Amino acid sequence: MGRLASEVAKILRGKHKPIFAPHMDTGDHVIVVNAKSVRLTGGKEEKKVYVRHSGYPGGLNRVAFSRMMTRRSVQVVEKAITGMLPKNRLGRQMARKLAVYEGSVHPHQAQKPITLSLGEIPKWEGLPTPQPRTEPAPAPKRPRSEEERRARRARKGAQAKPAPGSRSRPAATKAPAETRGVSSAKPSRKKRQTAAKAKAGAGSSKAASSSRRGTAKPDAEQEKAGPKRRSRSRKKTEKET
Repeated sequence: MGRLASEVAKILRGKHKPIFAPHMDTGDHVIVVNAKSVRLTGGKEEKKVYVRHSGYPGGLNRVAFSRMMTRRSVQVVEKAITGMLPKNRLGRQMARKLAVYEGSVHPHQAQKPITLSLGEIPKWEGLPTPQPRTEPAPAPKRPRSEEERRARRARKGAQAKPAPGSRSRPAATKAPAETRGVSSAKPSRKKRQTAAKAKAGAGSSKAASSSRRGTAKPDAEQEKAGPKRRSRSRKKTEKET
C-alpha cells in the first residue's frame, strides 16, 4: 500500500511533468481500483491502528487495520494517499481528483483512462494547442428596393412634422452668449448692506490718505456752503495756546 500511495501522490501533484511547480496544481486525475486487495508487509497488518478523537472526554477511538479493511477499504487507501499530499487548500484540491473503488468496476469509461502499473510514469504529451477562434462572417446586407426607401422617407417626415391640432410647444431658443449665466434677480438686503459698507469704507480710506498727503480737496457742497464755523471750545483752546 505504501508504494501505491507514493506513486498516486506523485501523479496527483504532477511531478512527472516538466511544468511542475510546487505552488500549482499540475497533476492528473487518478482512478484506483481493487482497493480491497492491498496489503501491508513486516507484520504491520496486526500492529497498525487508526486513532481518532471526538473532542469530548473519553472520545478516543482505536480501529485496527484488519477491521478497517473489512469495513472501509476505500478509506484506508484514501488516507494513505492524502497523507502524502500538501496539508493546505492545494492538497485538498488535488485530493478531489482521486477516485478509489473496491472492485475493478468504475463509472469513468467515458474519460478513456489509461492503465498504469506500479512504477510506470504517464506519457507527457505536452500542453494542448489552443485552437484559433473562428468568428462568423457578417451577413451581407440586402439592397433596399425603391418602395422601402420611399416608406422610410415618409416615416422620417412624419416624425419631423407635428400632427395638426397637437399642443406642441415651440422649441426654446438659447440665450445669447453675453447674457447667458447672468441672473436678473434682485440682490438680497444683506448683499446691498455689505456693498454700501464696502463703498463707505473705500471712500473714508481714500479721504484719509489724501489728507495725510495734504492734497485733500473740498467737496463741491462744502465750497458752496463756505467755511465751517468754529465752536467756542475750540476758540478758547486756540487762545490759550
